[in-house]
Amino acid sequence: MKYLVLLVVLAIAIGIWRSRRVPDATPSKPPAPPLALPQNMLACAHCGIHIPQAEALMVGSNAYCCAEHRHLGPA
Repeated sequence: MKYLVLLVVLAIAIGIWRSRRVPDATPSKPPAPPLALPQNMLACAHCGIHIPQAEALMVGSNAYCCAEHRHLGPA
């Protein structure tokens, strides 16, 4: 009977010890995605706000921040 109690105590102690230790083969976090490359910034021909070239609405050599400013034209 005392061996059975000793076996149960050892099993509980090993369970607690294994749950608290840091695993050796910790799966590493996936690497962060690379940062986007810098973009050229253009000033809106109407209001002057700077916007990325990819988001600018171009009319000839003039860049606009929105369709309304494109319609209004340069200031």
